[in-house]
Amino acid sequence: MKIKNHLLSGDNVNKMRESPNQSGEFVKGNLDTIILHYTAGNASASINTLLNPKSLSSAHLVVDRDGSITQLVPFNKIAWHAGQSSYNGRTGYNNYSVGIEIVNAGPLTKSGNVYRSWYGEAFNPSEVIEAIHRNQSTPKFWHIYTPEQITAVTNLCTVLIEEYNMKYILGHEEIAPTRKTDPGPAFPLDKIRTQLLGGSSRVDDAEEDLPDSGRVNVNNLNIRALPNVKAELVAKPLTKGTKVKILSESNGWYNVKVEIEGWVAAKFIEYE
Repeated sequence: MKIKNHLLSGDNVNKMRESPNQSGEFVKGNLDTIILHYTAGNASASINTLLNPKSLSSAHLVVDRDGSITQLVPFNKIAWHAGQSSYNGRTGYNNYSVGIEIVNAGPLTKSGNVYRSWYGEAFNPSEVIEAIHRNQSTPKFWHIYTPEQITAVTNLCTVLIEEYNMKYILGHEEIAPTRKTDPGPAFPLDKIRTQLLGGSSRVDDAEEDLPDSGRVNVNNLNIRALPNVKAELVAKPLTKGTKVKILSESNGWYNVKVEIEGWVAAKFIEYE
């Protein structure tokens, strides 16, 4: 697998099918992130949607269940995959990222002896895991990713890092946590980005001495979707004495988990 003139080639790479849904070239120096998604649909329907100018959506790549890859937008052009997005003080992630769509149904609902997607397709138990999403607190059923897909995405990220000096690998669920759940807990996102970028490769890398837990030390502490005072509140304020699990840190904010997960100002948390 290799990249030449911003196009991917390799044994499992299909012929380029260019989407009209793109916004010209990246500003020099902006491209530094890979965003991973699931399609929430099968390959043909998802690709057709991303090629349709009425959909106002696209991605650079689609990875099918067998690991085959279809490119829809050259890597030097902006695709429309991130939508309204914000992370670590930066907004509009279309302008900074390559989007990879992985064919996967996402969350499923148990129906008798099978599990069904939102669009009605049925899956056997062998194709399903039960897991808790990083932005949620209760388990759900999720469509698994195939080993071929995981290998293909790992290889894609590797060549993108080498070609474009990518610094971050993020899930859509991390740049739009109140809207999106992809790629979800069935995909080994943390493992892959640690493997490829070394250590933690989120934008909000945690310090080695980050405490595991703490308690709120003010009467009321707002908990937000992002580490920003203007970010959306995700629940009622936490009350004094509430115990929190500290997940990560970013610029004076802790990502904490109680019954829900969100960001609080670090100065109002005392360590256990």
